[in-house]
Amino acid sequence: MRIKLICIGKKEADLFQEAIQFYQKKLEYYCTFESISIPYLKNIQSLSVEEQKKREGELLLSKINPGDYVILLDEQGKEYGSVAFSEAVQQWLNRGIKTLIFIIGGAYGFSEEIYQRGNEKLSLSKMTFTHLMSRLIFIEQLYRAFTIINHEPYHHK
Repeated sequence: MRIKLICIGKKEADLFQEAIQFYQKKLEYYCTFESISIPYLKNIQSLSVEEQKKREGELLLSKINPGDYVILLDEQGKEYGSVAFSEAVQQWLNRGIKTLIFIIGGAYGFSEEIYQRGNEKLSLSKMTFTHLMSRLIFIEQLYRAFTIINHEPYHHK
């Protein structure tokens, strides 16, 4: 399975870069993983929030193919514990999904077009995290899910 994490925002800051790369490298053992950062829009002062979300949505949609399965990381999404998330990952694997895409949107969330394109919504927590923290938390949890699926001694109950 190919898994992509697409994010609106800058690349990893030095503070998070090492940790994100650490887990991305570990994920290579289980799947083809790619993290794509779409830079923040420039000169947005004159744009409404809706116009900003629409433009970000267009950029996100340009990175998605018709057959991709898309999961939006959204505060209104379904929350999982680590074991339940690993079970969801296993179900996606069992369904034969070729490319699974997770998306972290911009500061104001997603455009309506992205919500329509998404197949599911996932919430990392009821708390709010910065985009960089969300990337790190998500990538670590994805790695944890694969270790649970493979009965490896990373996750402790």
